[in-house]
Amino acid sequence: MLSVALRTMRTRWVTFVGSFVALALGVGLLATMGLTLASTFDAPERGPERFAAAPLVVRAPDTLRVPSPIGDRVKPLTQPPGVSPELAVRLAGLGRTTADRTFDVHVGTKAKALAGHPWSVAAFAPYRLAEGRAPAAESEVVVAEGTARTGERVEVRTASGTAPRTVVGTVGRSGFEDPVFFTDAEAARLSPRITHLVVDAPADAVRSAVADAPGVRVLTGGERRLADPEPDRDEEALLGVNILIGTAGGVTAFTAVFVMASTFAFAVAQRRREFGLLRTAGATPGQVRRMVFAEAALIGVLASAAGCLLGAYGAPALARLLVDNEVAPPWFTVKEAAWPYWAAFCTGLLVATAGVWAASRRAGRVTPAEALRDAAVDMRTMTAGRWAAAGLLLLAGAYFLGTQLLSAPQDAIHRKTYTVQPMWWITAFAFLAPVVVRPLTRLLAWLPARLPGAVGMLVRENAAAAVRRTAAIAAPVLVAVALAGSLLGVTATIEEAKAAEANSQLSADYVISADGGIDDRSVARVKQVAGIAATGVASGGIYTMEDGVALVQDEARAVDPAALPLVADLPIVAGRAADLDDRSVIVTEEWDRHTVGESVDVWLGDGSRTTLKVVAVMRTGTGDNGVYVTARNAPGATASRIDVKLLPGTGRAAAAAALEAAARPWGGHVMTRQEWVDATAPKTNRQTRVGFAVVLGIALLYSCIALANTLVMATSDRVRDLAVLRLAGATKAQVLRLVAAEALMVVVVGGALGLAVTGLYLSGVWACLAAMSVWSPIAVPWQALGAVLGVCALLAVAFSTVPAALALRTRPVELAGLRE
Repeated sequence: MLSVALRTMRTRWVTFVGSFVALALGVGLLATMGLTLASTFDAPERGPERFAAAPLVVRAPDTLRVPSPIGDRVKPLTQPPGVSPELAVRLAGLGRTTADRTFDVHVGTKAKALAGHPWSVAAFAPYRLAEGRAPAAESEVVVAEGTARTGERVEVRTASGTAPRTVVGTVGRSGFEDPVFFTDAEAARLSPRITHLVVDAPADAVRSAVADAPGVRVLTGGERRLADPEPDRDEEALLGVNILIGTAGGVTAFTAVFVMASTFAFAVAQRRREFGLLRTAGATPGQVRRMVFAEAALIGVLASAAGCLLGAYGAPALARLLVDNEVAPPWFTVKEAAWPYWAAFCTGLLVATAGVWAASRRAGRVTPAEALRDAAVDMRTMTAGRWAAAGLLLLAGAYFLGTQLLSAPQDAIHRKTYTVQPMWWITAFAFLAPVVVRPLTRLLAWLPARLPGAVGMLVRENAAAAVRRTAAIAAPVLVAVALAGSLLGVTATIEEAKAAEANSQLSADYVISADGGIDDRSVARVKQVAGIAATGVASGGIYTMEDGVALVQDEARAVDPAALPLVADLPIVAGRAADLDDRSVIVTEEWDRHTVGESVDVWLGDGSRTTLKVVAVMRTGTGDNGVYVTARNAPGATASRIDVKLLPGTGRAAAAAALEAAARPWGGHVMTRQEWVDATAPKTNRQTRVGFAVVLGIALLYSCIALANTLVMATSDRVRDLAVLRLAGATKAQVLRLVAAEALMVVVVGGALGLAVTGLYLSGVWACLAAMSVWSPIAVPWQALGAVLGVCALLAVAFSTVPAALALRTRPVELAGLRE
């Protein structure tokens, strides 16, 4: 049978080349994703930067450590307390010390926050003056090159207020921060908190001195990098790439395996009559199956090897794409790893053999009489195994979606959930495609079949008769449309829901914001405007222990309790927001303890522990409701905005003018409620858009290639059919129009199935949002879906008519007598 298999491969070279291409590209994608993913596990080693020349650095506590029965639970503090003055004095007794203070600074109209420091720590980076001199007066600063010019007078804003200052010098850019240096005395006034202390003393003596200071660390050698700005930035950058590539890899793997298996199954189904002839010639069912497996194994080995070679070139190209679009850090490159090649190769070989398993079993059961049938009507396209697989997949999809709806609706808006769950429905609909192909094609072609001419009728009958061919060609379209509709539709729907939720909770007439925060004096100045109620809204952190073992961090929004009921319409389900005071908290239903009147032990953003009473409980919503406290329970938090409500009888125009006057000195932006909602509505940032483009782009590109490949395979198998049409009197143009119309019909079928998956899944997500009491419309990405369908239609027409046109160059009589 091996010799028969080799001769068959030579004769049916188009079919086997199509299978080879589909498998090689699929394995190439898997190898590309695997190699890129393997390169995200280890960040490069970095040495100290800000304190590279410091002998020893004492770092203030920046984490909350809470003991539990299973070990200490650790979370980063949102407002670290700094090195205590007592400890600083004690360390000064051991040797010379230099206090470092780090705080946000805004220069001129720049929105980006720069890093303020005392000039004395500049020598430890070391920063060197490129121009000018060191600051000597409180109104003088030194900035990084490109921030401002030496001698320039600039407005400098900090949490303590805004003041004009003179740039007396510049330093070279470091690459890890944009510094603004003040005199040591001015830096101490602007930010009393000491973030680091450089100590010129023996390390053992310093460690002994800080032994009784919880959370304080002594950094020497390479550990001094922990005092750098964002010391874990490389690991965090790689984590983002890891999540993106992991998601893209999962979607790509699903698409590749789905399309590869479908292509191989279709390739075997095309040869039904051939297997009947072999059975007539005396071949046993086992021999037919072994022949099919031998062909699949041979193609699988060759195509998987070619795919691994493609992956070796594809991974560096993908890495460059991520770096160029600022999704990955500039230093990101693909590393050498063997396991992605083995995983991709074995997956390709497994899919090649598994893809023909069910089809080969059917092939072995083909009776000799099949060879004598001249009709091309597919019978028994839905086997018991196919029904069982479709049923199980539908049950799995319904189970996961139903479980979320009934018990954890907030899980539906998590990215890991909405990138995986549509795959259950896509695969189930693909298994059920033969059931709906015939009635769907008859429905779609009902009107064209009644128009003058035979094209409409032939399109309907050909698509309905060749169910396997129609389903195989529609499969890539189904994947492309369903993935684009589900992923883009879910993200858009969630953004709409979050925007609607934020809009419903804001009662303020005006919102005042500023880049980098608003100091307490500026908030007080706004509150002095007549005829208004106002509160600054500051964001801090609050921590609780759940079940005694899980340390949970939530956002704590610090507000003025007197103004809160006026400026906000919180989704309260129990209690009253007006009861908030310095000894209480407003929590969400997500909290482990959320009964009104109940006392809960919490840790604040600076690590201090306190007990607060629950006075109101909010719905959890989409997870952005946060926790409300007073300013006393958010130490160190700076207001990010001021919400303003006009009191009855206050004129809007006069109030707006007064607010503008109060906000102008510190660079505040006064916006109406609607302007604020529009400006802060959840939007997908550039990196996320690029990430989705990678996730969807690769999967859609492969689906489109698979569509073109399957169409070439299908068209090459219909050469005799086309010749019979020519002999019946059809012109070449009529035949090509028929082929194009059939291709478009199949795209419409696949698109309809994809839209069904999209509508079903988006409806489920909308129901989960409704269960969270968040009401917003379903956002269907019609523009993206139209683009995907348009590309599929163009490819379908091109890759069906071109092979048909090439085949029709031969005389119809010769084509009709062509051997199979």
